[in-house]
Amino acid sequence: MSVVQFMVSLDLTVVNVGLPRIGSGLGFSEVGLTWVIHAYALTFGGLLLLGGKIADWYGHKRVMLSGLGLFGLASLVGGLAQAPGQLVAARAAQGIGAAALAPAALALLASTFPGGRQRVKAFGIWSAVNASGGAVGVLAGGLLTQYAGWQWVMYINLPMAAIALALAWRGIAADQPAARRGRPDVLGAVLATAGAALLVFGVIRTDRYAWSSAVTVSTLAAAAALLVAFVYVEKTTSRDPLIRLSLFANRSVAGANTFALLFGGAMASALYFVSLYLQRVLGGSPARTGVEFLPFALGVVVGSTLAVKLGYRFAPRTVLIGGGTLAAAGFAWFGLMRADGSFLVDVLGPSAIASVGIGLCLAPTVSIATGGVAPHEAGIASGMLNSTRQIGASLGLAALGTAAADRSGQSLTPQALSDGYALGMTAGAVILVAAVLIVLCVLPRPGHGGTGGASAG
Repeated sequence: MSVVQFMVSLDLTVVNVGLPRIGSGLGFSEVGLTWVIHAYALTFGGLLLLGGKIADWYGHKRVMLSGLGLFGLASLVGGLAQAPGQLVAARAAQGIGAAALAPAALALLASTFPGGRQRVKAFGIWSAVNASGGAVGVLAGGLLTQYAGWQWVMYINLPMAAIALALAWRGIAADQPAARRGRPDVLGAVLATAGAALLVFGVIRTDRYAWSSAVTVSTLAAAAALLVAFVYVEKTTSRDPLIRLSLFANRSVAGANTFALLFGGAMASALYFVSLYLQRVLGGSPARTGVEFLPFALGVVVGSTLAVKLGYRFAPRTVLIGGGTLAAAGFAWFGLMRADGSFLVDVLGPSAIASVGIGLCLAPTVSIATGGVAPHEAGIASGMLNSTRQIGASLGLAALGTAAADRSGQSLTPQALSDGYALGMTAGAVILVAAVLIVLCVLPRPGHGGTGGASAG
């Protein structure tokens, strides 16, 4: 299950460094090239809730294996693409596969390790692999693009999908689908998927249309209307609802998902801004940029390992507060980046602090969000958490990217660019502080009910 999550996380970032060569190789326009990223984010973020429910309905192992097969096939098609439309379609298919396998894998992890020290250890391993996948994706993307060709940012998924299929087939016991309480809520599934997809779509298009433009406002308003309609249907339907809205009455579920929304936006902006700073301001090559992300990846692993050790002694809520505070401090340091800066001072130092803090946050967030959920709802709970984090990443990156672009203006000088990136990272620090305040105010203290105690760790 960790191999599965590593592959999903890696695919969110592996193509970023290779985008210029993908554009020139297939003849993308400047605007069209962004859809190599957006096609994956749109289908992945929009279909996660439905993927989690399908996993609950038909069995987590079965759905995860199906998602892996689709993901691997789409990666092969993407590597063989000869035209822009073919690659964008393959990336969308990858997102569909990821939306099926990611919540199923997380639900299997939660049900296999329901509590105690083994749960702490399992989620620590999973979170280290999850976060390092995003950072290693930047490294792998740079090296593969420069030395093997952009096609290998797609082909790299094939051996990982094959390994995950073999391990899952032999090592994971088949689980029984949850007993269905009625006919599937097809209308709710359509509304939730369309609303989430349209929300992500509206946000990612702010690189072309301002937040106040008629296009953006109307798109986001339509997304809000669909999501409101979804809530109404879930409250009134006589069918088996896509999600039980009373889950949000659980302070642990509500608090963990709100934290994940803010945390996802900050983390996505870090990978984006730091990658651009290393290449456009400090003048690094794609391969060198990838190598310079290694300390960040290692820091996440260190933080996740510390989360396991601390999880034996402290409640997940306490670890989450410490990790969020440490990550915010690292982001604030990133906010001091300069046009005449250096890798050692402006990147390595803050990377060490921020990455350890990020690693500390991952396992407690997942453990809290799924610890108080019934086994038959594990898939939808994990899908909801993944969807929240993905939407947070899209919202955060779009908002902070817009702010950074406004600060830089039309100038592409190193000074203007570094000013914009620094503003984006400072805003990320503020977002993380808000996330820590959410934990302090919403998550129950140990001994006060919910899943905030050590037993949920």
